[in-house]
Amino acid sequence: MDRLQFFSPVRILRGQGQPVEEIDSVAEAMAFLRNWPAGRRGPVYQCAVNCCAAAMAGRMSAEEARKAFAGFARITRLLEGDRPLPMSGEDRHRDHALRR
Repeated sequence: MDRLQFFSPVRILRGQGQPVEEIDSVAEAMAFLRNWPAGRRGPVYQCAVNCCAAAMAGRMSAEEARKAFAGFARITRLLEGDRPLPMSGEDRHRDHALRR
């Protein structure tokens, strides 16, 4: 296995009806980040870029970079399957049971 390959992909969902995109490596994550709109690049974006660059330079593991990229995807609401739990009691318990 390539040292820059993720153990499991980060699944990105750009919008309803769009196909899920799987980011499998540090290089793919970096390519995704480079295409991110300049006006939406904040501290979480910069952290993900820095971690991917560190992994490419051998100063950080691919899995650490994956965590940073997944955090970026979660914050930007692109992470597939990462939706907030409903607030009503019955739905919350049912949904929580499904996530276990």
